Formats: sequence, structure tokens, C-alpha cells
Amino acid sequence: MTKLLPFIQHQCKHPIWRMEIDEISNIIFLEVRSGEDKKVSFTSIDLGDGSIHFTELSTPERWLTGIEAAYNGVLLTHNYQSEKGPVHKGLVSIDGVSGQTLWSNYTLAFDHLSVNGPVVYNAQIQPKKLLLADIKTGSTLRAYQPVIDTQLDNHIVSAQLLPASFLKHIALPAEPYGNTVHYMEHNNYRIVSLHTFLDEQLEQHLYIYNDEDVIVYHDLLQTNIQKLQPEAFVLNKNKLIYLKNRSELIVLNL
Repeated sequence: MTKLLPFIQHQCKHPIWRMEIDEISNIIFLEVRSGEDKKVSFTSIDLGDGSIHFTELSTPERWLTGIEAAYNGVLLTHNYQSEKGPVHKGLVSIDGVSGQTLWSNYTLAFDHLSVNGPVVYNAQIQPKKLLLADIKTGSTLRAYQPVIDTQLDNHIVSAQLLPASFLKHIALPAEPYGNTVHYMEHNNYRIVSLHTFLDEQLEQHLYIYNDEDVIVYHDLLQTNIQKLQPEAFVLNKNKLIYLKNRSELIVLNL
């Protein structure tokens, strides 16, 4: 029996608040936030070979910033208008390999990502007019054309939330708390995430079974949590991606 081993293990110093996968360059970007220091940093990791392009990268705006999107090897970030609200302000484009800032524009706002690049608009002009932008230069190329500028598919597959009774044919190592599990099947593997409540402690676990319903991978994702957590993992192009203790990125090849 072959046991699965992590392909990527990257420990961050602070909690990971957001992950974004660039489908073209196969880079995963992490937004890491330290509430104590009021500092945001970004990490770039190649999902193909596991190499780290950069980590703990900060921008001039150290706190009121975050990931907007990723496309063609470039990370697009935004600022916030205020610490008290969620409204985004401006765009900053960062090369996904070197970490260098390519351009910034504080009048443009992001609308969505298309197959041809980011769709933006000038936040100072009403009514809103959507434009296709070049993510590497920041220039607006033309008016947005929904027929050809279709939504970009991110190929991310999420797990199903199912009653634990659905897995009665699988020997679960522990009784699932809440009687529900997150479940997915891929390449003859069955991936299960569940919560347990033992010794007055709520925990979240990840199990992977082979086609003979034998456990080939297990990880304890979180301990001493206060409530049931959302889905623990996603799948992208045969790679299982999840966070451990909110601050460690782990990727497995399935």
C-alpha cells in the first residue's frame, strides 16, 4: 500500500486569509495577515514544481490591501478605502515570479476576471463602463465585450457536504461531530474531512482513502476550535490543496 506524502508544505508566520490560483502560470498566491502588526504580506508558489517565487512580500500600503485576482503570471492587489469598510480602492499589479510592482492605478477598480484578462472600470465615472485591461501594463485595451471576454474558469472543485450515513461503507476512524462530512472522489481516491469532539475538544481531520477504502493519508487540520469549520480542502488540476492551522499551506498530488 502506497502512502501519500505532501508535495508542498509551506509554513507562514501568520494566518492565511486568502488563496488565489493563476490558471495560466499555475502559481498559487497567498494573502497573509498579521492583526497584531497590522501588516499584510504576499507569497507566490509554483504548483508545478513546488518552488517558492517569493514570500513575505509587502507593498507600500502595509495593512489596507489584499488579493484581487491573478492572471498570466501576475498578482493583482487592491487597497481599501477605509479600515472600517470593505470598499476596494485602486489596483496594484505585481509580477508573480520576481515580486516587482509592474504598475499601480488608483482610479481603476476591478470588476471580474475574463479569459482575456481583468475587466475594470474607472471608479470616478458614472455610469460604470467596463473595460478590458492589460494586467502587465495597466493600460485599458478596449471596451469589455461579454461575447468574447467570457468568465475565466478557475478549475477549482469543492467538496460536498453530506450526511455521515452516506459513508456507511467506509470505516471512519471516529464518529463525526454534527453527523456531517465534507466529501470528494478523485482518481480512485475518496477524500473526507470531518469534525470530532473528544475530551471536550473540537477538532477537524482530513482523511484520504484509496480504492480499497484504506486510509493512505491523514492530517489533523485544527485543534481546540470553537465551532464547525467550513470545507477544509479544494481540488485544482489533480492537486489537493488545504490549510493546516490556518497558517500552513499543504498540497498533495492525487
